Amino acid sequence: MGIIHKYCKTEYASFEDFYQNFHVSMPHGFNFGYDVVDELAKEKPDKNAIVWCNDQGEEKIISFAEVKRMSDKMANALRSLGIGKGDAVLAMLKRRYEYWYFAMAMHKIGAILVPATHMLSVKDLVYRIKAAEIKMVITVNDESMRGKINAAEEATCDILKIKALLSGESAGYVHFNKLADESSEVFIRPTGDDAPDSRDVMIAYFTSGTTALPKIVAHDYYYPLCHITTAKFWHNLDENDLHLTVAETGWAKASWGKLYGQWLCEATVFVYDFDDRFSAGDFLSLIDKYKITSFCAPPTIYRLFIKEDLGKYSLKSLKKSSIAGEPLNPEVYTQWLAATGLKLREGYGQTECTVVFATNPWCEPKPGSMGLPMPLTRCTIMDADGRECEVGEEGEICMPVPDEKHRPLGLFMGYYKDAALTQKVLYNGVYHTGDMAWRDEDGYVWFCGRNDDIIKSSGYRIGPFEVESALIEHPAVLEAAVTGVPDPERGFNVKATIILSKGFAPSDELKKELQSHVKKVTAPYKYPRIIEFVDALPKTISGKIKRRELRDADAEKSTGNSQ
Repeated sequence: MGIIHKYCKTEYASFEDFYQNFHVSMPHGFNFGYDVVDELAKEKPDKNAIVWCNDQGEEKIISFAEVKRMSDKMANALRSLGIGKGDAVLAMLKRRYEYWYFAMAMHKIGAILVPATHMLSVKDLVYRIKAAEIKMVITVNDESMRGKINAAEEATCDILKIKALLSGESAGYVHFNKLADESSEVFIRPTGDDAPDSRDVMIAYFTSGTTALPKIVAHDYYYPLCHITTAKFWHNLDENDLHLTVAETGWAKASWGKLYGQWLCEATVFVYDFDDRFSAGDFLSLIDKYKITSFCAPPTIYRLFIKEDLGKYSLKSLKKSSIAGEPLNPEVYTQWLAATGLKLREGYGQTECTVVFATNPWCEPKPGSMGLPMPLTRCTIMDADGRECEVGEEGEICMPVPDEKHRPLGLFMGYYKDAALTQKVLYNGVYHTGDMAWRDEDGYVWFCGRNDDIIKSSGYRIGPFEVESALIEHPAVLEAAVTGVPDPERGFNVKATIILSKGFAPSDELKKELQSHVKKVTAPYKYPRIIEFVDALPKTISGKIKRRELRDADAEKSTGNSQ
């Protein structure tokens, strides 16, 4: 009997059976570190938990027994530094395998894990340390990282107490791996007041901050269990899978694809530790070399794969392909299917929740659709009056939340230390995602865009994603961002800001060609009346396009022209 069966049934006759009857048991005091990792270490000590390699040729295969041993040593090391229940620790560990040990150690002692990307600026660090009351920061030994942390410490020394490096010596820093090596590998599960409660904050993620300052999303100790739907009923994993999700540990996607659900399915997590320069050829070679069976990445990466000579790679081991992080362009789906025979299965969710819609094992993918609703969250699409939208009617993706006692498994506890901000999205028994979508006659859900990204032009509501998808189908377009520009007659005009593919140059003729292309691919009224070619688009550190910056820049130009 697998570990997952302690918490849920996994076999269903149909999607309807799954949706109506899926249930997750939530034992009081559940702690992923003890109740999943340590149990697997006891039942299957030699089972591979992680296969890790880096771009320097190093490799490490890690068993569940080793994860338990090292997480216990790190838990003792944290305790010796004065880190305990409720303390917040910022972890910027890139894709180092020690992150998995460290995360389990944090869960075991009841401290709050705050993952973060190494790409943060000093300003970003100061904001995060103050907002989350970070007591300790741990990072890799990098001169740039040390410099940023030291600068941030000057502004937050009344909050930040401990600086640690994963390895290596530097003045003012704890050599954490050395401390862990010297610590006992015996760690007794806390009881009574020392034990973390299931409803305590276990992990907190900062959002991307596409429209405002990043918010702190807090999840409790039941959060890992909700990722059963992520790994089992979207990625479709089992104990024989070697799964690779392309995400750094600083992003919530690492929790989705590199840890909780995968280990509940007893799958092995594959980690490729590389610098910031993504190489499609490297990843394709790794799939062949390590016989990776399951792969998940955003559409951008699949687009880069398709541009490679795929005939150079076998890819025969790959049985499952999933996609998330941004809406899927149908063109990517079609080309990947033609090249590999694999159907991309899309999933949608937020940092605030888990997988909300997905192309589950029972349904046939519809290119461009996010799939069908998942049972834990039971999201629906509502209009501005709180009425459930009809088929084909655009509305906001919303999640019913009757009360705190019946909060859906996987939905965040709220924005950490900010009740007022939480109430802006969670009110009248509903969590409002801020994302707009519509459903077709088969119940499949189609993404339109953020509610503040929707363009209202001449009485029409135009979602940027559909126009961007049409543009990306054209070989001249590498990336596109669609926004609305104020117009006295139409309200707003559709504008496309475009990065061109290699071999194409800006011209009026190309603008007309792209406009005609969009008119043919989608409804004619959606075509971009304004096209601007650029070398780069404004993005968050997680790679999401900042459409607001584009809108603000156009508004400034408009104001300047009118003066």
